[in-house]
Amino acid sequence: MRLEFVMAATLILLVSFSASLPAEEKADLSKVPLPSGLVAPKAEAERAALVCFFEGPAVDEKGNVFFSDITANRILKMTPQGEVSVFRADSGRANGNAFDAQGRLISCEGFGLGPGGRRRIVRTEMKTGRITVLTDRYQGKRYNSPNDVCVDGQGRIWFTDPRYGDRAGMEMDIEGVYRIDPDGRVARVLGQSEVEKPNGIAIAPDGKTLYVVDSNDRPGGNRKIWGFDVSAKGNVSNRRLIYDFGQGRGGDGMRVDMKGNLWVAAGIRTPRPPGEVIDIPQGVYVFSPQGKLLGRVPIPEDYVTNLAFGGPGRKTLYVTAGTSVYKVPVTVPGYAVYPPLRP
Repeated sequence: MRLEFVMAATLILLVSFSASLPAEEKADLSKVPLPSGLVAPKAEAERAALVCFFEGPAVDEKGNVFFSDITANRILKMTPQGEVSVFRADSGRANGNAFDAQGRLISCEGFGLGPGGRRRIVRTEMKTGRITVLTDRYQGKRYNSPNDVCVDGQGRIWFTDPRYGDRAGMEMDIEGVYRIDPDGRVARVLGQSEVEKPNGIAIAPDGKTLYVVDSNDRPGGNRKIWGFDVSAKGNVSNRRLIYDFGQGRGGDGMRVDMKGNLWVAAGIRTPRPPGEVIDIPQGVYVFSPQGKLLGRVPIPEDYVTNLAFGGPGRKTLYVTAGTSVYKVPVTVPGYAVYPPLRP
C-alpha cells in the first residue's frame, strides 16, 4: 500500500473522530466561586481608600478643562490634548466650578472627604492667579459646604449650600441656594420650604428660569429637579417639578444647552445604603425644559458627578465621573457666559 494512501486515510479518520467529539463548553466566569480555602468564606472586596473623586468641570476659551479632585484637595487642568496637571494644590476642598463672563474661575470651596474645607466662594484671576473671597458667611454664619455654582448673563452668581455626611460644626440650620449680585451683596433665595438638599444648579439661557437639583440621600428623601421663575431683580418664585428620579441616585451636577434642555449627571451602579438604590443607571440624562426625558448618555463609571460644555462651538460635553473625565461630542451648543460662541 502506498504511503500517500495511508496518510490520507489516517487524516480522514482523525477528522471524523474529532468531529464526533462534543464541543467543550466555555466556562461562565461570572459563576466561578471563591477559591476554596484561600480566602475567607463569603469574602467581598471593599474599597480601602478613595484616592480621587472628580467634580465640577469648567472649560476656558482655549478648551482647557478645570475640575476638582475633592479627595486630593486640588484643582486639576486638562488640555484639549488630554494632558493633566495640577492647577491648584490646595483647593479648600473645592467642588463646583464655573467661569464668569470675564473668564475668571468661580469655585465652591466645600467641606468633607478630608480636612481643609474652607466653606466659601472664591474667584480666581486666571492671568495672575489672584484669589478673591466673594463670600464666606451669610448673616455672620459660615456656609455648610458650597457645592455647585452657575453664572447668569447679568453677572450674578448662583450657588448651592447643602451638607452631606458629617454635620459637626454647622453654624446654620438651613441648606439653601444663594445669589451673589455684581455689587457683592448676597441673598438667600431658597431654603428648606422649597428644597430639601440643593445640589446641582443651572440657569436658562434667557435668565428667566433657575433649575435646582434636590438630592437628599436619606431614605425617602427628594431626588428631584425643580424649576423656578427668576425675576429681573433676581427673585425666585413659582416652584414646579421638572423630574422625579424616585429613590435611585438622582441628579448631581447639571448644565443647560442653548435650546434650554437640561443635561443632568445621575445614577449609580452600586447601591449606597441606607438611602440610594440602583434603579437609575449611571449616565447623563437629558430633559426638555418641561421635563420630558429626551435620552441618556451612558457613562461607564459608578459616580457620574458633573458636566460642562466646551471646545469648538461648545459642542463637546465633558463629564466628571468619580475617577475619570469623559468627553462626548454633541450637536447643540451648550450654554455658558464664557467663552463666547464663535460663528
